[in-house]
Amino acid sequence: MAKRKTTSSPAESALQPATAEKTGNSSVADSSAPSPPSIYSRFSDFDVHLFRAGKHQKLYEKFGSHVVELNGVIGTYFAVWAPSARYVAVIGNFNGWDKGSAPMAVRWDSSGIWETFIPHIGRGEPYKYFIVHESGRELEKGDPYAHWWELPPKTASVVWDTYHEWQDGEWMANRSAKNALNAPFSVYEMHMSSWRRDPSNPDRELTYGEIADALVPYLQDMGFTHVEFMPVMQYPYAPSWGYQITGYYAPSSRFGTPQEFMQLIERLHQAGIGVLLDWVPSHFPGDAHGLYEFDGSHLYENPDLRKGYHPDWKSYIFNYGRPEVRSFLISNAMFWLDRCHADGLRVDAVASMLYLDYSRNEGEWEPNAFGGRENLDVISLFKEINEAIYAQFPDTQVIAEESTSFPGVSRPVYMGGLGFGMKWMMGWMNDTLRYFERDPAFRKFHQDNLTFSTVYAFTENFMLPLSHDEVVYGKESLINKMPGDEWQRFANLRLLFSYMFTHSGTKLLFMGGEFGQTSEWKYDASLDWHLLEFAPHKGVAACVKALNNLYKSEPALYERTFTADGFEWIDTSDRENSIVTYARNGNNPSDTLLIVLNMTPIPRADYRIGVPSAGTYREIFNSDAHEFHGSGVMNTAPVESDEARWHGRSQSIRLNIPPLGAVVLKMVS
Repeated sequence: MAKRKTTSSPAESALQPATAEKTGNSSVADSSAPSPPSIYSRFSDFDVHLFRAGKHQKLYEKFGSHVVELNGVIGTYFAVWAPSARYVAVIGNFNGWDKGSAPMAVRWDSSGIWETFIPHIGRGEPYKYFIVHESGRELEKGDPYAHWWELPPKTASVVWDTYHEWQDGEWMANRSAKNALNAPFSVYEMHMSSWRRDPSNPDRELTYGEIADALVPYLQDMGFTHVEFMPVMQYPYAPSWGYQITGYYAPSSRFGTPQEFMQLIERLHQAGIGVLLDWVPSHFPGDAHGLYEFDGSHLYENPDLRKGYHPDWKSYIFNYGRPEVRSFLISNAMFWLDRCHADGLRVDAVASMLYLDYSRNEGEWEPNAFGGRENLDVISLFKEINEAIYAQFPDTQVIAEESTSFPGVSRPVYMGGLGFGMKWMMGWMNDTLRYFERDPAFRKFHQDNLTFSTVYAFTENFMLPLSHDEVVYGKESLINKMPGDEWQRFANLRLLFSYMFTHSGTKLLFMGGEFGQTSEWKYDASLDWHLLEFAPHKGVAACVKALNNLYKSEPALYERTFTADGFEWIDTSDRENSIVTYARNGNNPSDTLLIVLNMTPIPRADYRIGVPSAGTYREIFNSDAHEFHGSGVMNTAPVESDEARWHGRSQSIRLNIPPLGAVVLKMVS
């Protein structure tokens, strides 16, 4: 297989000349201290211009630490943005963390960029930046652009690179077909730390390589097309699940090196599985070594706490109007697609970014220039990021977790939208779970919860999520949300998944749901894989596997998933029996599928439904099959339509409808 290299070799030598300016620090060196030696810079004047204009898309090639050869000497070039500093130095093991022995030089152009070259240090060297603010305040900070960090609770950055000889050329050349909006898109959402742990030592997290050994064959067997990793960027606080990031340009050191992370993605690609990364541009923590008050000023966060502090997460919000911060975020999105071959980004907490009054009471927020509640800087930033991504990586997807009715989230920028490829359908998730949590005896009074989604289903390119947020904080696991005795709970769960996979939209299922994990998700413990020894759990897993295979093999379930002509209600009027019937249509009329859902535990014999045309219909999926631990109420023989008019159609058929079951039929002649 052809190899693909996306980075230069570790010893990079294409550097641009720059002049250095003398600097001093009252607590380390007085005004007579020698200035740093003349250095070379990775920044051209154009780079600086783009950075300061908020338009630079590849700052990871410029900032951070880079092992290079300079005048025949191997060493490390460092660059950091600290415009409010009067002194910056590199400290680390190499100089005994001495604050005065490795000062940096600030560029002459008032960009606030500090640089230096330190000979004879390289890959694996821990370091921080010692920064003295104009006021004299002293800070020690990790590198915002570092590619690797020490293992928490240590907090130093580590000199590293992203050099990797990629061996996923076949996937990269053909992934546009896998990531297309008219292709099957079934996502397995997982938290890397808690998906599976060392069986001999449950406290030990698996490495990237060990995760690959177990995950790749599992996803292949279960039939998912993509995996979505909850944030893998460097985060110090495990209970944050990865959503409090301090190292935006580094895969978490908990599981291994950046190259080992790349190999995990590579192995997934070689197995035909796409990789989505959870991306968090909405907030960052106030850790002393992180982005907060980086150079002693509000550098990355908005200085106005009405815009710069998140009351829900007790964290800080980026200053989306500051050009250099915009360059940081645009470049960060590009980094994961470019250097790590990610196939897309799921953007976290978009609603919290779009609205100035998000989680704020009256008087705690300031309207925009037009008197509205929308954050205009965020709107323009999302448009820029999405346009840049789809211009450079048109075969990827950017997916918004957006919980409001903000218009055009997944519409192109040229049509007035934000430019995302898809949007999570939070309304569908909330309404559907609320419906399924009800006792079947009362579902007939709440059928609108089930059918309302199609009123707005085609206003966006929706992904149907059953995500991690629904199985924590006392919300119960999916299986324990289901009412009834044990058999009914598992039948309900299989029915829920059947509805999800046959409804319009792409799919996302959080780990553990696919086999009926009974306990709520715990971020610091493995899933209960032993449950697969028991028939009900094994049946749910078999059902999800069959649904994935059905989804991928039937064009009617994905070809027109974002357009109204791909979905058609046949009957929603049988509230008394809580049975709904609908059709899914593909590009070819012969691909049309009929779906019948029975939301009660009462089987229905000889139940009549109207069909689109005369012919013979065959059952191709039944969630009540014995192999799924069902009761086995099936339609084993093909069913001929007759001329009895039903549901407004000239032809109809009679079926056996299983209890708490879903039936999918296809015309065969």
